[in-house]
Amino acid sequence: MDRIAIYDMDRTITISGTYTPFLLHVSAQMAPWRLILAFFIPFVMLAYVLRLIPRARLKEINQALMIGHNVRRTKLQPHIESYADKVMAKNVRKGALDRIAQDRAEGYRLVLATASYRLYVEAIAARLGFDAVIATDHLNQDLDYVRAKIAGENCYDIAKLRMIEAWMASEGIARTNSHIRAYSDHVSDAPMLEFSDEAYAVKPHPPLAKLALERGWPRLDWA
Repeated sequence: MDRIAIYDMDRTITISGTYTPFLLHVSAQMAPWRLILAFFIPFVMLAYVLRLIPRARLKEINQALMIGHNVRRTKLQPHIESYADKVMAKNVRKGALDRIAQDRAEGYRLVLATASYRLYVEAIAARLGFDAVIATDHLNQDLDYVRAKIAGENCYDIAKLRMIEAWMASEGIARTNSHIRAYSDHVSDAPMLEFSDEAYAVKPHPPLAKLALERGWPRLDWA
């Protein structure tokens, strides 16, 4: 029996979101003049809220504004590492660290599944001791520069579940021979939570809190 513990990241393990702070962190370090372009981010967000652009396009535009269309990975890497250190120092729930340690001690394989970009998530996952990362990828992951373009699907909602299933298949893990725990704060992860054997609502926003009550999923209010 394969034991797997799947964690969402933003606002589940972390206290607050990580993507926009990552863009601002990199901009401030690499090209401070780009911080002026942060003025446009609320307008891009408004376009998303009005359904003029999809969520994936929202992320691509914001990255192009704050980092650029094409950036060398070697140039980005020191700032990715410093940002991961910053997240670990100031933006991780102690309750999440305790639960991760518990799952590891119980023999669970730790998987971080997040809509955030693999570009910086892997550095955070490494510091947390995760065994695998399922995340949104950039186009041409094998290139030595990062493009502001998503490869495949944004790892969100039902797409996240499809990516989890694809990862399991690639690892030779059969659903019928596995026990899965899943943790999330947001109702968009309902497909992942429904897929699991043990679903946990972590500091849930109201829609997930309501669904968790209906489904009988335990609520965890990590500090």
